[in-house]
Amino acid sequence: MTTAGHSAYRGRFAPSPTGPLHLGSLLAALTSWLEARHAGGSWLLRMEDIDPPREQAGAADAILHCLQQHGLRWDEAVLWQSLRGAAYDGALSELDARGHLFACACSRQQQGPLGECVRGCHQQGCREGDWRDTTPPRPRALRVSVPPSFTTRWHDTWQGPQHWPLGATLGNFVVRRKDGLYAYQLAVVVDDAAQAITDVVRGADLLDSTPRQHLLQQLLGHPTPRYAHLPVLTDAGGQKLSKQNLAPAIDPNTPERNLRAALAALGQTPPPVTANTANAILAFALEHWAPAAVPAQPAVAGPASF
Repeated sequence: MTTAGHSAYRGRFAPSPTGPLHLGSLLAALTSWLEARHAGGSWLLRMEDIDPPREQAGAADAILHCLQQHGLRWDEAVLWQSLRGAAYDGALSELDARGHLFACACSRQQQGPLGECVRGCHQQGCREGDWRDTTPPRPRALRVSVPPSFTTRWHDTWQGPQHWPLGATLGNFVVRRKDGLYAYQLAVVVDDAAQAITDVVRGADLLDSTPRQHLLQQLLGHPTPRYAHLPVLTDAGGQKLSKQNLAPAIDPNTPERNLRAALAALGQTPPPVTANTANAILAFALEHWAPAAVPAQPAVAGPASF
């Protein structure tokens, strides 16, 4: 596994336009911005708009506006995943040519507990038409086989040493869905490589995606970024703040309040009251940025007022 170099830090924030930003997503955006700026590197923005059935009209524009209101400005043009189909098809073709891809028509009821194919579809491999034709008579998902011996280790910035013997627990996973839409695992690996991302900062709810992404990076010959998984914020009932759980949207017109709440959740020094603009708060936060103060746990309780 080739690890990304340390000389030119390139981080990113990659929201999905399935709704407005909530405090948990602001936490990830702010932390990735602070890490990139602290390292003197670049901070990029990617819009993961490859799941139209789940997307909310106007959400992408609202996310961009909200980030700008909070002073979180990106360094390069936004990468829109909806425009990246040719790159994802290229990756599928490469996986197929190397014998890692197979077509699967199994229903959810026919899959294993982790959503894996357990009916031996991999024995039939993947014919040319299986991955090029998104509307065959019988819809098929495209899956990548996980070698039984595959295991991955890394040191996560906040979640500590990680050891995932993926091959012992998961036989395969989807890289293109039955409906022809590209899976998150494939798209994120292709785009991290295309944007030369060296460091990934995201929520600990995505920790179990990292081993699958490590495998795809290895199979496609892409470098592996460093990973830092933040604790996710939870509500009073211990439920993760997320769009699926109807977490309240942050008000883009109160960026100072929102940034202070996010910094408090990150265990950072509170900005002084004289820092009364988003830019002033960000400047203070960057000057006093203390990664070691971020809670080293999978989840933390969010502020009661959010």
